[in-house]
Amino acid sequence: MSASAAGPAAPGIVCAFAVTRTPPDPAGLAAVRGHEEGGPLRVLRADGGLCLIVQDVPAALFDEEALTERLNRPADLERCARAHHRGVEAAAGRGPVVPLPMATLYRGDLTAARAVAARRPVLETLLDRLRDRTEWAVKVHAAGTAPEAPGDDGAGAPTGSCDGGRAYLSRVSARRREQRGARGQALAEAEAVDTALRRHAVAATRHRPQSERLTGHRTPQLLNAAYLVEDARRADFTAALARLTAGAPHPAVRVEASGPWIPYSFARWDEDPHAGPGQEALS
Repeated sequence: MSASAAGPAAPGIVCAFAVTRTPPDPAGLAAVRGHEEGGPLRVLRADGGLCLIVQDVPAALFDEEALTERLNRPADLERCARAHHRGVEAAAGRGPVVPLPMATLYRGDLTAARAVAARRPVLETLLDRLRDRTEWAVKVHAAGTAPEAPGDDGAGAPTGSCDGGRAYLSRVSARRREQRGARGQALAEAEAVDTALRRHAVAATRHRPQSERLTGHRTPQLLNAAYLVEDARRADFTAALARLTAGAPHPAVRVEASGPWIPYSFARWDEDPHAGPGQEALS
């Protein structure tokens, strides 16, 4: 095993971004900015033709205690996430990559190379699976705000006779049935969107729906999905997306899509989703 093309580097903290078999052009890699506090991005070679895209970073800012503190600050978390994505994009310049979790850290090149070598069969399977494929993100929201039942906000409560109270309760019951029906229709249409897109994808996965605070929408998110699409079938997938985002087939929902992306959602460690090179971090 060789820790790098020029031999093992001096001990220090190494931040790893992605694994690939097709390392990027050195000149292009040198032009990419990773973490602003670290050195230039570089290629670290491991056994079997696998390569890590890494960056040397200062221990004072990237040891466990310092990093935990920084990632609890929203602005620093965003900077780290953007730096990580730049490193992954740089790794993907010539072929498929397996993105590593953000802030995957090792104490030196040798530790990093050994960690990758230990997971070589899984990494090779993933790289084969992701070749000539990209990820598309699709989010489905209910199309409109469900009508409120009278009295839900404390207004409109009955103040008159017993008959008036019965009429009020009847209206509340009817409005709630209407709400349930509208939500049921939206959920069914969200499922139909997912079914239609899966026909043109190699694989699909669902993430937890995001809250209205995160999405900025006033209606609930019903589907937060990712699709792995063959490059050769991209036109079919995007044509299906165009029909769905137009809204005509499913008026109860609103479909938003973005892509193509590096397939983060499908670069999982299949044998153990909690394992991977990052488990040896800072050891």
